[in-house]
Parts: sequence; C-alpha cells; structure tokens
Amino acid sequence: MVYSDPMSSVAPLSRLPGPIGRAVRRIVALLLVLLALPYVLTPLYLFVRPVSTLMLWRWLTGAKVERIYVPIEEMARSLPLSVIVAEDARFCRHSGIDWTELSEAIEEAGDLSEARGASTIVQQVAKNLFLWPGRSFVRKALEFPLALWIDLVLPKRRVMEIYLNIAEWGPDGQFGAEAGARRAFGKSAQSLTSRESALLAAVLPDPHRRLAGRPGPGLRRLAGIYEARARRAGWLADCLELTRRH
Repeated sequence: MVYSDPMSSVAPLSRLPGPIGRAVRRIVALLLVLLALPYVLTPLYLFVRPVSTLMLWRWLTGAKVERIYVPIEEMARSLPLSVIVAEDARFCRHSGIDWTELSEAIEEAGDLSEARGASTIVQQVAKNLFLWPGRSFVRKALEFPLALWIDLVLPKRRVMEIYLNIAEWGPDGQFGAEAGARRAFGKSAQSLTSRESALLAAVLPDPHRRLAGRPGPGLRRLAGIYEARARRAGWLADCLELTRRH
C-alpha cells in the first residue's frame, strides 16, 4: 500500500496556475519591495533631505504642508537639547531602542501595542519616514528593526536633524522646527530662546492641541522642567556635535 500525503496535492503559492498565480506572485513581490525599500533609502538620507509619510499624504490629499528644512547648526542650540530631555533622555546611549524604558512601559501597559512613553526618537523617525501613525503590533514589529537599522547607518546628529525637520509641530500642516518656531513665536528656529525651545519640545506629543505660542499652566510647567534639564545636560551637545550658542 502506497501512502499519499494529502498535502502533496496542494500546490505552493508560487506554482498557482493562471491569472490567480500571477496576481499572487505580483502581490508578494510588491510586499517584498515595500519591506526592503526603507532599508535601501536610509543610507541616502545621509545626504538627502527626507519628507515624512504624513507630509506626503497631506500633499496627495491637497492639505496644507509648511516645511522649511533647516540644518541643525542653523537652529538654536537649546532646541535639540530640549527635545532630547523631553522625548528620549537616553538618545545618545541606546542603539535605536531603549530596552529599559520599553520593558517598563510594557509591564505597565500589559501589551506592546499599548505601551506609552517608550518610543525613542529613532523609532519616531522610522515611523515618520516609512510607516503610519497610530499604535498597533504590526507597526511596532516593522518599526523595531527599522529603528535599529537607522541608528546603525545614520549618526546621532543626522538622526536628530532629520527628526527636527519632519516632526509635526502645528495643527495646520506645520512640519519641522522652522515652521513650528515661526508659527508659535514669529521667529526662526535659530533665534529661539531656551524657554521657547522648551515650549516647542513640550508641544511634540500633541501639536494639534498644545500651542507653544499660547501655553497654558500645564504646558508652562512642562517647559520649565525641560528647560532646567537641558541646561544640566551639556554633555548631549558633545553627542550631537553642537557649537556653543544660546
């Protein structure tokens, strides 16, 4: 008696005949290209000025996009320092993912997709450049290896410059520090004071409802904390190779 494996009669997807097989192969090929594309593009961002997926979406839908790319050396020194102490205190020490912060956040939330406060600046760059907003396990699964790759390929200074130029900083299509500074204070990112830099950093988690130009008591309190921390974190300037300015 010859045993016949019933599974042997099931053709693999790659061998499906006719139009269905071609369609499946094209879909699989497209997915592989989409997955590989961020890893190919990342080294180019050593020189190219990138835009975020949210900026692209707004352009495609006809919504307003306001962004003027500004090199980090043309921003107030206090701005990147304030953003680091507000968003990712161990930015210069981790390799794209802050595993300590992540484990604590997961323990509190009980679920990776619902973990709050554990996303590093590098992870936010990965999300803004290549993924979509919102919390989900799928997005996090794609975001983690991307963050590790970005941190490996790009220097910390370049990662921070990209983040400061693609972060959403206002409720009406303002992206990047220059647009955020002009909207909030009517001045360039280079002319920001330490308090103004701290206010902009405090706005980042919710730029649609927090207004740096018209801060409430809670926002002013946060800005005061970030301003004090930034003044005590001078070593971060060495990490980002920042010159001595205000």
